[in-house]
Amino acid sequence: MDWVVWIVLVVLVLAVLKLKRAEATESNDLYSKRPTLFSPAERSFLGVLDQAVGDRYRIFGQVRMADVIEPRQGLDRSTRQKALNRVVAKHFDFVLCSTDSLAVRGVIELDDKTHAKKSRQARDVDGGENPLIFGEGLIVTQISR
Repeated sequence: MDWVVWIVLVVLVLAVLKLKRAEATESNDLYSKRPTLFSPAERSFLGVLDQAVGDRYRIFGQVRMADVIEPRQGLDRSTRQKALNRVVAKHFDFVLCSTDSLAVRGVIELDDKTHAKKSRQARDVDGGENPLIFGEGLIVTQISR
């Protein structure tokens, strides 16, 4: 009879451990805070940009492409989703906006040393799938270091 109690206890302990492991994968234990938002080169360049534009414009960094551009109206569902998938996980290094309306006036890509890797080049704004053709009114400037 004692061995039945031990088996039940072992099964209960294993069940509790399994539940705790499941909770850990569903919680914030999956993520950690990155130390900085920008690379050192991007941070330095942001300071230069802020000085250059003064009070005329605001500069935002690490902005998702999908927050700046979207698939054109009238596309069929499949084409629209494909177009969205091309940009949803990418970002612009810097976005230049008017101070009054925050309308996007242009984007700036800084090609620092982190962009030298082959894997990174394919994800860049000008690499692989070329989403540089955004339509009217969006100016893309690339700065190489």
